[in-house]
Amino acid sequence: MNGKRSIIIVAALVLIAALGMAAPLWAAGEEPGSESDPVVSKSYVDERISYKPVMLEQGQTMIGAEGTEIILRSGEASAIDNGENGVADLTAGEDLLTGDPAGLNHLMIVPRGDGRGIKALTEIWVLVRGDYTIE
Repeated sequence: MNGKRSIIIVAALVLIAALGMAAPLWAAGEEPGSESDPVVSKSYVDERISYKPVMLEQGQTMIGAEGTEIILRSGEASAIDNGENGVADLTAGEDLLTGDPAGLNHLMIVPRGDGRGIKALTEIWVLVRGDYTIE
């Protein structure tokens, strides 16, 4: 009788373990690579996480979309605000308003896509991550 009981207990434990491993797949309810759980390419990921070097000529402006990150690498630039709030300079811990100088190598973030960005006072190079327009 102990032999049968041991087999039943082992079988029950194996079944419980199998169900435990399958539960996360059932809970997700999504097939990897499906429309609801897409597979992304390396180039897509690289584009989203990498900074892109961009040159602006004197007088040009870079207007960022929501969440765009900008790092001024060379030249002189000033911030462009939206009339109420500025560009977040995370390095200095400041809110830059129109005309405020952008610091070299400072990380700036455009909080919303409402016309904020930077203006090139000289030829400048920036590193940018996110969407933007140059005017």
